[in-house]
Amino acid sequence: MRLALPLLVAVAVLFLVSLLTGPAEIGLGRSLAALFAGGEDPVALVMRDIRLPRALLAVMIGASLGLSGAAMQGYLRNPLAEPGLIGVSGSAALGAVLAIQTGLAATFALGLPLAALAGALGGVLLVMALAGPRGTSLTLILGGIAVSSLAGALTALVLNLSPNPFAASEIVFWMMGSLADRSMTHVWLALPLMVVGWALLAGLGRGLDALILGEDAAQAMGIDMARLRLMLVVGTACVVGAGTAVAGAIGFVGLVVPHMLRPLVGAHPGRLLWASALGGAAMVLLADIAVRVILPDRDLKLGVLTALVGAPLFLHLILRLRRERI
Repeated sequence: MRLALPLLVAVAVLFLVSLLTGPAEIGLGRSLAALFAGGEDPVALVMRDIRLPRALLAVMIGASLGLSGAAMQGYLRNPLAEPGLIGVSGSAALGAVLAIQTGLAATFALGLPLAALAGALGGVLLVMALAGPRGTSLTLILGGIAVSSLAGALTALVLNLSPNPFAASEIVFWMMGSLADRSMTHVWLALPLMVVGWALLAGLGRGLDALILGEDAAQAMGIDMARLRLMLVVGTACVVGAGTAVAGAIGFVGLVVPHMLRPLVGAHPGRLLWASALGGAAMVLLADIAVRVILPDRDLKLGVLTALVGAPLFLHLILRLRRERI
């Protein structure tokens, strides 16, 4: 409870700041009045059609990445695990790249996110087939690495053979990740899948706590490991696939946030799930605010900023762990 309240307050404050951040300088009172009162004046359109979807997607995607990262690290008992390990984000990116390259994204408004979702679904089915019904965590990792490598290679091949430089440029920029120019249509497209994924991942707490003692001990305590793995993979596929479909690749959130919050919850992977969900939402909100403040006249990509911040922070955490063991 001590950790929940500060995280909730941080998410609420950052959500409000996100609604107030943009090139159009609109005061707090006028912004909230336009948001809730409705109408068709320009301020109401800016709040409802531009800023609100962006803030909602930041919360949804950040919570999804943080939650799935904590679940993946708890299941694999490996602090280096992250949501993209099972190849979902790479497969979703491949689907989106194909939609851009073939022109589907230009002819159909939802062509890109739907193609990305189809890619994510294909990727997770392939991972499950490679891992097998009774596969261990090692086979899951190897299957995910294989699918992720294949998706990355095919994406590079599409870029290499692209005859259209404008399509290639669009692909590169999309893969950097961004919440700019998103609408409520993207919110409603991603939300159902994310809700399913959140429900599946949130139910892993007891199993992840039991896994601290190893898979044999967890099975002795009545944990169905096959069911636990299925919930993890399907839940991660739902949240990461939906997030990648509407915003592109946003890295390091699912890797860094659980690391930052783990000392505050102790050796309880189950508690880390909800903490990482709130922490991830706060991190993506903060990063999305920063991209609008740091370079307001340039299209600084959200995925670029999270990588620039996340990589040094992750290195700092590694060095701190090394010093603690000396």
